[in-house]
Amino acid sequence: MKLERKDLIRLRAPLGWALAMLALAASIGLYSYRDLHQAIQARQAAEQARQQIEQRLRQVRTEEEDIKSRTQAFLTLQQAGITGEERRLEWTELLRALQQELRIPGMSYEFGAQSALDAIDGVAWGWFASPMQLRLRLLHEEDLLRFLGRLQREARAMIVIRSCRVAPTAGGAVPGDAVALLTADCDLQWITLRQTQRKGNQNEK
Repeated sequence: MKLERKDLIRLRAPLGWALAMLALAASIGLYSYRDLHQAIQARQAAEQARQQIEQRLRQVRTEEEDIKSRTQAFLTLQQAGITGEERRLEWTELLRALQQELRIPGMSYEFGAQSALDAIDGVAWGWFASPMQLRLRLLHEEDLLRFLGRLQREARAMIVIRSCRVAPTAGGAVPGDAVALLTADCDLQWITLRQTQRKGNQNEK
């Protein structure tokens, strides 16, 4: 079949419409692809936002549990009398009461200067240690264990026993201490938790 010029003229309009429809279809396809790409990006952004929110919620719950745990631990320490300033008068009264109750033949002690266990710059609360050299004159080694056990349970501080040396009493008996057979030299620390003096507060005074 041979197309003549007049046939081409008659087909010009349909061909134009066909090309226009193809262009329209291509445009629709391009816009659809763009819309699909934007929808995918929006969905990914929404998913990332959801994951961030869930992660933040988990972090908040963890922080809440940590705060509750720390608060409970602090209340426990507070009820045990471990928080606050040194209570040396109360501590010495406890030592003397235990000596009398447990019938320890002889006792002497000496407190050292209190110092921070860790760096306290910028923190509200810190652990402080009050060192003490304790010497006991004993009948039996069990007396030492009972004394230290009662001291750790009843003292309004945490008692850390760094060292303890027990030896037979040297030089025989002494006046007022004739029944003592052993001497115990112990190195203790009385640990308390108290507020620190911040630099800002010191500057304000």
